[in-house]
Amino acid sequence: MEFVEQLKASVDIVKVVQEYVPRLRRSSASRFVGLCPFHNEKTPSFSVHAGHQFYKCFGCGAGGDVLKFVMEIERITFYEALRLLADRHGIPMPKRSEYSDPDTKLRAALFQMHELADQSFRAQLAAAVGAEARSYIDKRAVTPAQVEQFGLGYAERSGRQLARLFEQRGFTPEQMEASGLVLKRPDGSFYDRFRHRLMFPIHNEMGKVVAFGGRALDPNEDAKYLNSSETPIYRKSWVLYNLHRAKEGIRKAERAVLVEGYMDVIGVYASGVHEVVASCGTALTSQQIQTLKRHAGKIVVNFDPDPAGAGATERSIQTLLEEGMHVRIAELDGGLDPDDYCKQRGAEAYKARIDTAKGYFFWLADRARAKFDMRSAEGRVAGFQFLLPAIHRLADKLERVAVVNDVAGYLGVDASLVLENFRKAAAERREKTVQAAAPEPVHAVERILLGLLLAQAEAREQLIPALRQIPATGQFATRRIFETLFALYDGGGAISFNEVDQRLEKDEDRVLLAAAVLGDGTHDQSLTLEQGLACLRALETTGREQERTALKARVKAAEREGNFNEALRLAEELARIERV
Repeated sequence: MEFVEQLKASVDIVKVVQEYVPRLRRSSASRFVGLCPFHNEKTPSFSVHAGHQFYKCFGCGAGGDVLKFVMEIERITFYEALRLLADRHGIPMPKRSEYSDPDTKLRAALFQMHELADQSFRAQLAAAVGAEARSYIDKRAVTPAQVEQFGLGYAERSGRQLARLFEQRGFTPEQMEASGLVLKRPDGSFYDRFRHRLMFPIHNEMGKVVAFGGRALDPNEDAKYLNSSETPIYRKSWVLYNLHRAKEGIRKAERAVLVEGYMDVIGVYASGVHEVVASCGTALTSQQIQTLKRHAGKIVVNFDPDPAGAGATERSIQTLLEEGMHVRIAELDGGLDPDDYCKQRGAEAYKARIDTAKGYFFWLADRARAKFDMRSAEGRVAGFQFLLPAIHRLADKLERVAVVNDVAGYLGVDASLVLENFRKAAAERREKTVQAAAPEPVHAVERILLGLLLAQAEAREQLIPALRQIPATGQFATRRIFETLFALYDGGGAISFNEVDQRLEKDEDRVLLAAAVLGDGTHDQSLTLEQGLACLRALETTGREQERTALKARVKAAEREGNFNEALRLAEELARIERV
C-alpha cells in the first residue's frame, strides 16, 4: 500500500498524539512521555518516539504506529483512521477499494444515515409540523442561536419519515436495521424509532453525528427521554454529550464540568462555561472518564439537587476516583438544576458556584451526617465506614493526613482509630503488591546496534554481514530481534521499527524492542556508524576472549584425562587465536 506509507511519512506522530495527550512532554531529542490515554496511571509510562514514529506504553503494553494510535483512540477502522489523517493533513486520498472492507462500508453508510437524519430533524423543527417542539423550546428559553449551534430538531408523529428517506436513498435493509434509527416490523417493513420528540444530536469526539436523544413532547409518553440504541458507530459507555465542542474549553480551563442532561449542557454552555459535558443517558463509565482525562485531570460534578441527582453524584465520585480524577462537587441552592440556575441567577452566579465547588470529601461528609445519627457511637462509626473508601482514594499523602483530623473532628471519632485503619489498609496493600519479574537487561551495545540498524541503510550494509559471524549475538537478550532484522534485510524489504515489531512472535521481544529503542532516552542521541563499528570491534574482542577462555579450559581438561594429542591440538588452536 504505497499511499499508507506515504501518509505515515507525511504525518508527525508526536503532533497527532498531542491532540489527545496534551501534556505530552519532551524527555530527550526524539522521545516524548506522558500519561497513557489507554489506561489509568499516575506515573507516565507512555512514550512516543519521533524518529521511529512509534508509540509504546510500558504500563499496559499498547503500541504501534500513527494509524494504530488513531484507530485505538477513536475506536474506528483502519480505513476511517486513514481517511481522518488524510483529511486533517490535506493529503488527497486515492479512491481504491483495497482501502475499504464490509465493516468500514457499513460504518460509512451509518454515518451517512445519521447525517441525513440530522438534516431531516432540523428541517422538521423549522416546518409547520414542528410548532409544538418550537413552543417547548421557547418555554425553556432556548434561543434560535442555541437551537442552531446544538442542532436541535424534531421527529414528526407519522413514524415513517426517516424510513421513507432511507429507502429513497438506496440504503439496504441490513444497513437500515443496523442504524438503530428505524425499527423492523415482522412483515419486513420499517418505521421510525423516534416519533413526536424534540431531538438532540449526539456527536463523537470528531464531531460526527453518531446517535440521538429524543425528549417526549406528549406528557403521557412513558419514556420522557429515549436514546439511540448501540450501533457499530455508537457505544453509550464511550460517548459524552458535547465533548466535541467542550474539549478545547476543558483544556483551557484545565477541568471538565459534568452535568446530567442535554438541556443542562445547553444552558451551562450558553453561560460561558464551555467545558461542560454530560453522559448520554447512562451512569458515568470508566471509559468516559478516561476520555475526559486525556484533556484534563480535574472535574466538577454538578448534577441535579434532588435525591436521584445526589445518588448519581455519590456513585460518580467512586468511579471518578478509581480513574484518578481530582473531583469537586458544585451545589446549587433553591432546588434548581444547572439550566434553570443559569437562567434565573445568571451566568456569573453559576460560574461562582463552579469556581468555589467544594472537594468531594466534604460533600460526602455532609452526606454522612445527613444519613447517620452523629449523636450515637454507632452512627459515628457508620459515618466513618461510609467515608473510609473515599479517603483511601486520596492520592496525595499530605492531604490524606490532613483529612484524618477533619474526619475525626467532623464525626466525633477518635483520630487514633482513623490512623490505625490507614496503617492496616497500607499494610494490606503492600502484602497484595506483587512485583513483576524484571525483563532481561538490554546492554548498551545492543541498544546502539539496534538503533543504527533500524535507522540507517549504510549501517545495515556494513554491520549485518559482520554481526552474522559473531557468536556473541546469540547470547543477546535481543537475539530474536536481531534475527528478525537479518531476515528482513535478506528479503530486501523495508526495515523500520514498525516492520520489526509486527514480525516478532513473542510479546516479551516486543517489550525488549520498545525498551531498547523507545526506552528511557539514555541512548537517544544521534547515533553514528563509528559507534556501531566500535560496538562491532568490542563484540569481536569479547568473542575472542570467550573463545580463548573456553580453549584454555578444554586444554586443561584434555591434560587431566591424559589425552595429550587433543591437548596439543587445542594448544595450537589457542596460539593461533592469540596471534590474531
